[in-house]
Amino acid sequence: MAEQRSAVVLGARNLGGAVADRLLASGWRVAGVARSEDTLTALRGRGALAIQADAADPESLRDALTEARSAHQGLDLVVNAVTAYRAPAEGPFGGGPLAEATLDGFRGWAVAVAEQAFVFLSEGARALREAGGGTLIQVTGGSARRAVAGRGPWAAGAFAARALVQAAAQELRAEGIHVALLVVDAIIESPKTAARTHDVPRDALADMAEIAAAVEYLALQGARSLTHELQLTPAGERWVP
Repeated sequence: MAEQRSAVVLGARNLGGAVADRLLASGWRVAGVARSEDTLTALRGRGALAIQADAADPESLRDALTEARSAHQGLDLVVNAVTAYRAPAEGPFGGGPLAEATLDGFRGWAVAVAEQAFVFLSEGARALREAGGGTLIQVTGGSARRAVAGRGPWAAGAFAARALVQAAAQELRAEGIHVALLVVDAIIESPKTAARTHDVPRDALADMAEIAAAVEYLALQGARSLTHELQLTPAGERWVP
């Protein structure tokens, strides 16, 4: 009988919840990390181990990964599905045009995203080293590939996360740790986006279940065929090379 794999999903609410569902259905042991009690309760209902922690805080995340590894007697996969930006109380989505953006806005849209990706990769790498190898998957959006006018600060954070993944992938390959960036180049259909996507054709929205399937695909790749960056673009969304 094959050994049961173990995964930790950070930000296990909407997309993270779909990832947890996919892995649980495939026989994985799954732990979800979240801050809100509502999300933790939903995780328990899914059959996952629920761990309350702040995925942007190194010590908090370190303790959560240690708890998950101990509870499940191993660790094979850590997925970062956290919505990491900290938007200011006022201001446009993505930070706004640079000539009008504020430093607080930049810190919320760019610095917070870069810092959380760094914490995920650094603490995840340490945890998988101790576990003997595994996979780290950072989920991001199309802003990791190109900047859009009016959302430069957000793109800066996403670009930084991509650069950190690329560095980690090169640094950790020889240690049996597979690091991958999963780019979802579209709005994800979820309860979180429902209010602003009711007029958008469904074939232009990314499906959380399909994204979760891509996560499992990356996690199950063998050492002779590793993907370090995978882009998903719905058929109804514009594809840009």
